[in-house]
Amino acid sequence: MITLENEIKITVREDNDNPLLRDHFTPIGKEYTATTDSLEVIGEIPKDLNGIYVRNGHVQVHEPIGVYHAFDGDGMLHAVHFEEGKATYRNRFVRTTGFLAEQAAGKSLWPGILEPHLGTRRGWGSTGLMKDNAGTDVICHAGKLIATMSQCSEGNRIDPRTLEPLDPDLWNTTVAPHQGICSHFKVDNDTGELMFFNFSERPPYMHYGVVGSDSTLKHYTPIELPGVRWPHDLGVTKNYSILHDLPFIFDPELLAKGERKVTFFDTMPARFGIIPRHGTNDDIQWFEASPCFILHLSNCYENGDDVVMEGCITTSPQKPQVGKQTRETIKNITENFDKSLTRYRMHRWTFNLKTGKTKEEYLDDEITEFPVVSNEYVGKQYRYSYNAILGDRPWWISGVKKYDLLTNSFQRYEFGEGRTGSECQIALRDGAVDEDDGYLITLVTDMNADRSECVILDAKDITRGPIATIVLPLRIPNGAHACWVEADRIDGERV
Repeated sequence: MITLENEIKITVREDNDNPLLRDHFTPIGKEYTATTDSLEVIGEIPKDLNGIYVRNGHVQVHEPIGVYHAFDGDGMLHAVHFEEGKATYRNRFVRTTGFLAEQAAGKSLWPGILEPHLGTRRGWGSTGLMKDNAGTDVICHAGKLIATMSQCSEGNRIDPRTLEPLDPDLWNTTVAPHQGICSHFKVDNDTGELMFFNFSERPPYMHYGVVGSDSTLKHYTPIELPGVRWPHDLGVTKNYSILHDLPFIFDPELLAKGERKVTFFDTMPARFGIIPRHGTNDDIQWFEASPCFILHLSNCYENGDDVVMEGCITTSPQKPQVGKQTRETIKNITENFDKSLTRYRMHRWTFNLKTGKTKEEYLDDEITEFPVVSNEYVGKQYRYSYNAILGDRPWWISGVKKYDLLTNSFQRYEFGEGRTGSECQIALRDGAVDEDDGYLITLVTDMNADRSECVILDAKDITRGPIATIVLPLRIPNGAHACWVEADRIDGERV
C-alpha cells in the first residue's frame, strides 16, 4: 500500500537561487504512508529488528522572509516502523502553531535565524522572533515523540506510530516563558527521565530541567551565566548533567547596540558546568577547557572521581552574522557547513570532581560529526560511537565511521558517489547481549537515481554494506537529527 495522505503546496519561487533550497535541500510537500508490501525491498528486513526510526529535517514551504538558512524550514518527520520483518514508512510535517498560521495565510509570517529584525510577530528562539519550526531534533519520551528546533521551542508532541500531532504536556506551560526546550535533550532509559536546557537573550540566560517518566516536570532551575550564550548540546551521566558555556557568542559590545554578530573569542576558555541531575545553580562545579565550540556530543559517563565527556569539537567555528545581510551572506552560510574550515573532530574531556582539573585529548584526526551511541548506553561507559563522515558539499553525509574507543580502531562504510545519508541510529536486536548487537539505520538520498532509501547495516560490521534497503516513495531532502524508539518504549517508558 502506498497512499498519498496530503500535499502541502510549496510556494518557494523558482528563481530563488539560494543553494540551501536546491539539489539535496529541495523542499517537498507530499505526505505518504507506504508499506513494504508495495515498496521495493533489496535484501531482507531482519525479523529481530522491532521499533521505529524517526528522522527530522527542515522543509521550507513558502518563499522566505529575508535570506533563508538551512535551519529555518518547517520540521518534517520521516519514520520507518519495523515489525516482524516488515516496515511502514510515513512522512509528515510537524504541525506547529507557526506552520498552521502560515498555511492559513498562504505565505511566510516569520523570518529565519539570520534576520530576526524583519520579524513583526512574537516568536520563539533565543531572540524571541523566530517561528517554532520544530525541524532540528526528535526524541521519544513517555510514549510520545518530541520535536524541537535548535534555538529552543515548544516541546511539540507527536504520536510515534501515526506522526499525528498531540496536545502539549502541562510542563510546557512552565518552561514556555523561558523559551521552552532546546534541541539535544537526553533520555535515560533506565530511569525514564528526560534532561533538557533552554537559553535566551534575557536573564537568566539559561534554565535546566528534568522531566519524569510520567511526563511531569520534576525539576527546573535557572543557571547563572556571564552573558548571552548560544549552546547547542547537553551531556548527561547517571548522576550529573553537563552544561556548556562556550566562547562562540554574540559580541557583547555590539549586542548592547542591538547588533548580533556571532564571534569566536579564541582567548576565552570554554566552561563546562557539572550539575547533579536534580541540582541547582549553587551545586554546579565549573571546569575550564581550551576555547572551542561543540555542536554534538557522543556520550558522557562517570569513572570514579572523573566525569568523561566525548564529542566533536572545532576550534574554528563558522557562522554568518545575524542581522542585516549582504551579498556575502550565502557564502558565509555555506562556510558554516564547510568541513575544511570547521574541522570537527572527536575529542575527550576528563573532569576530575576532586581536583577540579580538566584533561583534554583528541581521539581522531579525521573530520566527522553527528556522533551517536545506543540508547541503552546513554550516560554510561560505552565502547562504540557511530559518526557521520562529511563530504565536500554543504551538509553532505558521505558515510559512517564506527569508533571502537576501547581498542582505538574503527570501521567505515561510504554510501557511494552522489549519495548522501542522514544521522544514523543504533537499533539493538531483540535479546541483544552486546553494545553493537543490532543494526545501524539511516536514510540515504541518491541524487543520481533521484530517489531515497532506508538503509540497514549490521552494527557489528558496517563494512559488509546493507543487509536491506527499502526504496522510499519519494526523494526526500536533507535532514537533521534522528532517534530510535525501541518496541517496548513506543507506548511509554519502561519504569
